Amino acid sequence: MLLSKGKFLPLLCIVGIVFFGACKKETIVVPDNEPPYYDEVNDVLIDNYINRTFIDLIGREPLDVEMLSERNTLKAADLSLDSRAALVEKLMTDTTWIAGDTSYMNAYYHRFYEITKVRLLEGASKSEVQQIMGPLQFAITLDSINGNVFGMEVKQQIVDKLKDLLRAEKDYMNGVIDVRQFNARMLDNAVYDEINMNTFNFVNASFDNLLWRYPTQAEFTVGYDMIEDNVSGLLFGQAGQNKEDYVRIMTESREFHEGMIIWAYSTLLAREPSTIEKDKLMMVFYNTGNFHEVLKAIIVTDEYAHFD
Repeated sequence: MLLSKGKFLPLLCIVGIVFFGACKKETIVVPDNEPPYYDEVNDVLIDNYINRTFIDLIGREPLDVEMLSERNTLKAADLSLDSRAALVEKLMTDTTWIAGDTSYMNAYYHRFYEITKVRLLEGASKSEVQQIMGPLQFAITLDSINGNVFGMEVKQQIVDKLKDLLRAEKDYMNGVIDVRQFNARMLDNAVYDEINMNTFNFVNASFDNLLWRYPTQAEFTVGYDMIEDNVSGLLFGQAGQNKEDYVRIMTESREFHEGMIIWAYSTLLAREPSTIEKDKLMMVFYNTGNFHEVLKAIIVTDEYAHFD
C-alpha cells in the first residue's frame, strides 16, 4: 500500500469470531516521509539554479534584473515544481523582445541549434556551410550550360540539403519540423559526409552520435548496404533502400528517442538516466517527439537544482 506524505495509516479493526470487542486504532509514522522544506533553501542556491537554467537553455547568464525577478517569483511560489516549470517554459517559448536575444524563444532555439551542431557537425558555422555550397552552385551552372542534367540534379540535391541544414534552426522553432527531422538534417548533408568521409564511418558515426552505441554486425551490414548499394533491408523493423531511408529510420526509431534522453541527462546532470527514468520520459517523447518536455522534466528536479 502506498502512503501519502506526512499522513498516518490506521490499522484495520479486527472483529472477534466469538465476541464483539472494541477496536483500538494504532498509528504508524513512516520515517523520512516528510515533504521537502524549500523555505530552508537559501538565495545562493536559488540564484545558482536560475543561473544554470538560463545558461543551459539560452546560453547566457541572467541579467541582474532578470535574476531578481525570477528569484522573487520562485520564492513566492515556495520553489514549487510548477514555478520551476514556468521558468523553463518562459525561456523556451516567450517571444517578448529582449535586446541581444530578440526573445527568449529565439535564444533557446539558437542555443539548441548550436550545441547540436557541436555534437554532430563539429560546430560547423554558416560560412563553412556556404563555402561548400559555393563551388557546387558554380558546378550546377556549368552542368546546365553543358546539358549535363543528371550531374546538375545530383549537385542540386546536395545544395538543397545544405540549405535545409541552414534553415533547420528556424524551421524547428516555427514547428515546420520536429526534433527527429531536425536531427535528420544534421546527418544527411555534405558537412557530415565530409567529417565522416565514407559509408563505413558514416554508419558507425551515426549510431554513436544518435544512439550512444555502435551498431551490431547485423545492423552495420544492413545500414551499409542500404547506403552504399541501395540494397533493400530492415533496420529497427522499418524497410529502406537508400541513404535518405536510412537517416529517416534512424531518427524515427525508439533507439533514437532513448539516445536523446541519454544526451539530455548526460548534458544536464552529468550521468545517464536509469531504466525507470528513461521509460517514464519515453512514454511521452516517443509518441509526440516533444523534446522540450524531456528537458523540462530534468530541469525542474531537485537534483538539477541542488535543492535536495
